Parts: sequence; structure tokens; C-alpha cells
Amino acid sequence: MVQLTDQKPETELLIADVLKSLRKSPKELPCKLLYDERGSELYNDICEMPEYYQARTETRIMLDNAAEIARLIGTNCLLIEYGSGSSDKTRVLLDTLEDTAAYVPIDISKEHLLAAAKDINRDYPGLEVLPVCGDYNNHIDLPTPSKEVARRVVYFPGSTIGNFDPGPAVEFLQRVAELCGPGDGLLIGVDLKKDVEVLELAYDDPAGITADFNLNILRHLNNDIGSDFELDAFRHRAVYNEDEGRIEMHLISEVDQEVTIDGVVISFAEGENIWTESSYKYSPEGFARLASKAGFTVKHVWTDEKNLFSVQYLTR
Repeated sequence: MVQLTDQKPETELLIADVLKSLRKSPKELPCKLLYDERGSELYNDICEMPEYYQARTETRIMLDNAAEIARLIGTNCLLIEYGSGSSDKTRVLLDTLEDTAAYVPIDISKEHLLAAAKDINRDYPGLEVLPVCGDYNNHIDLPTPSKEVARRVVYFPGSTIGNFDPGPAVEFLQRVAELCGPGDGLLIGVDLKKDVEVLELAYDDPAGITADFNLNILRHLNNDIGSDFELDAFRHRAVYNEDEGRIEMHLISEVDQEVTIDGVVISFAEGENIWTESSYKYSPEGFARLASKAGFTVKHVWTDEKNLFSVQYLTR
């Protein structure tokens, strides 16, 4: 039996967050809103695209180095996954780790989280699964497992750390560090710097799946907070900002238009953009410097043969 801990933010807080973001210049939307149930399904489709090297490369790194990763993590760990999604990569860990005390998947999409947690509970019958629906950008109260825990290990795959600007990335890692005690760990996926054409194709594929994923953020808001975005009035754009070392995803308004959110009218000029996501790319040395500011030390870095992606194990 999977018991959900629901810490999802209230609708009023979500509306306030959206309005604050859309009043910025340029306008923004928090990238966490990309991941409702439909957005999570679209992201799974993105991971199957030939252009999206991240998912298959990270999985290959995990498979090739699973035994060594398991030795570093050790036995009786409480495995905490931020942004767990479908928990596919987690299965590589669960297949290799010994005597895992419990698994705590954390995700903002309740339906997707529950479905994935039930699948894990079915396929790993001896494992206690304790899903938490919540925003890991905020404080999360962890459920207490029934077994004794030797250490906590946070798993943060998919290079989601790249969605944070450098300052907020340090703040996020500091929150993770507060969750961890001395000797506890962080296993994290970090995308590496590479050819611009490879990057831009990964975020603007010819089939238009990433465009659908980006536009779904507006559908999500229409469903959740009753806004009236016209999806056909916006188009997807992804570009690599070389000076900042990041991919930027935007939604561009095709016309002059107005959108109403909780009685508040937000105006868009033709050509005006909403910044929906950043994805920073790092060198191993650059990420080590970032992590050290939050109190983490990089213990091991695994990469693929083309140095497209890295999986890193850090300790407090």
C-alpha cells in the first residue's frame, strides 16, 4: 500500500507566483509548471527522441557504473529522489543497492507520482515506498521510514540542476545539504558543455515534441488556475546563450493579446516572450566549484565516452 504525503502548494500561492513571474521584464513562468501529468508524459516522449541525448546517455552511465555507485552509497540508505517523474533511472539504483531502507520519490505532479510509486511498490515488494507530492524548491517534510537508516542519499537526475541560475543553484544545494548529515550523499546528473548545434536540437526537435511540452505550461495554468491562454497564439523557441552557458526556452506571443489570471489582465505585445526554462551546461571543474559553495565535495564523476553528460557523487 502506497501512502502519499501531499505537500503541494495551495492554488492561491500558485496564482501569486505566476502573477509575480509574469510581471517581470522579461516575463517568466516557473519551469516547475511544465510538469503536470500531461507535461510529465510529454517529457517521457522527449527522452525517447534521438536528438535528446541526455536521458539515454545518463541511463547508460548509470548502467555501466551501477556497482561502483552502489558501493559509494552503501547499505541501508534512505533514497530521496527530487523530481522523480516516472522513476525509470531509479530502478538502476534499486536493482543494485543492498537493503535500501526506503525510497522517497518527490514530485509536483500528483497523478504521475502516484502511478510511478505504485509501479515501484509492485516491482520491489520488499521496499518501503513513501511518495511526497510537493515542490522541492520549498521545505519538504520527509516521512519517517520504518527501518533504521544508515545514511540519506538524495538522487537528482536529469541535469535538472541546470534549470537554476548559479545563485539559486547554490541555494538549492544548500537546502539539500541541510537535509543531509555528515557523510550523507548527493547523486546528481550534470549536463556538460558541448557543440551548440547538438544542444539546440535537443531542445527544439524536428518532430515538435519539445514545442508541445513547452506550450503545455499554458494548458496546465488554464486547467489549474483558470487562466485563458490561447495556446495557438504562442510559439516555442529554444536558443543557446553562449555568454551565460545555458539553453533558454521561450514562448513567443504571435499577436498583441491579453490574458486574464484570477481577474488580473496581463498584456502581451506581438513578439514578446515568456521565459519558461533555462538549462545551464557545466564543465566538471565549474560544477565542483558551484557545489563547494554549498558545502559539498565531489567524490566521483562518471561520464560517457563522448563527454556529453556526467553523473556525480557528492558528500556533505
